[in-house]
Amino acid sequence: MFPGATDDGEGSHTADDADRDGANFVVVGAPLDVSTTFQPGTRFGPRRIRSFAEPFDDYDHRTDQYFSELGVEDHGDIRAWDNAKEYLEYLEGTLRGVVWDDAVPLLLGGEHTVSLAGVRAVEPEAVVVLDAHLDLYEAYDGNELSHASVTRRILEEPAVEDVFVLGARTGSEAEWERARAPDVTVVPPEDVADWPLADRLDGRDVYLSVDIDAADPAYAPATGTREPFGLESRELRDVVRAVAPQASGFDVVEVNDRDEGQTAALAGKLVREFAFARADGR
Repeated sequence: MFPGATDDGEGSHTADDADRDGANFVVVGAPLDVSTTFQPGTRFGPRRIRSFAEPFDDYDHRTDQYFSELGVEDHGDIRAWDNAKEYLEYLEGTLRGVVWDDAVPLLLGGEHTVSLAGVRAVEPEAVVVLDAHLDLYEAYDGNELSHASVTRRILEEPAVEDVFVLGARTGSEAEWERARAPDVTVVPPEDVADWPLADRLDGRDVYLSVDIDAADPAYAPATGTREPFGLESRELRDVVRAVAPQASGFDVVEVNDRDEGQTAALAGKLVREFAFARADGR
C-alpha cells in the first residue's frame, strides 16, 4: 500500500468498483511489462515506488498539509498479462470508475503504454508528458501499442487537442516529422524551466504523465532506455507542481528495479508532490 494512503478494501481489484467513501485520490498499480525495448523490469515499478516512498514524512511544510489527510486510497495493482490491448481496456475500466467517483487516479507503471488507459479514462483536452523520448512511432517493430508509440496513440483520442512533451531529447526522423504538427509541442530539457506552461494550459482539463526517463540518468538510473542530458529532479518537481491544480489524472511510469531505489524514490516523491499541489491548488 502507498504510504499514507488507506486500503480501498476492494480485494479482487475488478473494474467494477464499489463506492470509495469520498476518496480524493486513488492509487492504482499497473505493472505492465510487455514492450520495454532495452532493459525490462517495469513490472516491479509499482511495488518499488510504494516501498521507497515509505520513509517520506507525512507532513508537507510547503503546503502545510498531511498526506494522510488528503483522502488517498490505494486500490493495489491490476495484475498484468501479455495481451496489452485487453489489459488496457480492463485498466481503463478501473480508472474510469475512479473518475466517476470524483477522484483523481494516480497510476503507477508499468511501461508507458499504461498511460493510454489513463488518458482514455480521464478524457482531457491537453496532455502534458515528461519524457526523454517522443514516443511518436506509428508502430515500433510492428506493435502499435508499444511504449514507443504511446504518445501517438494518445493523440488519436477524440478528446485530446494538444500534447506537450517536456524534456524530449531523442526520436526517429519520422517522429520528429510528426512532432511538427500543430497538436504537438516539444520543449527540450534546457527550455523547460522557463517555458510558459501555465499560459498554454489555462482553463483546460489536463492529464499529466511522467516517464521517469525524462530525468537525467544521474537521478533516475532504473529505467529501461536511459537518455543522458535530461532534466534535474527539481525541474520535474516544478512541472508537477505547476500542472497538478488543473490535472484530472496523473501517472508515473517506466520505473524498474535496476538500482538501489533512487529512481523509485523520485517517482514516489513526485506522486506526493502531485497530490499536495493539487489539493492545495483546488
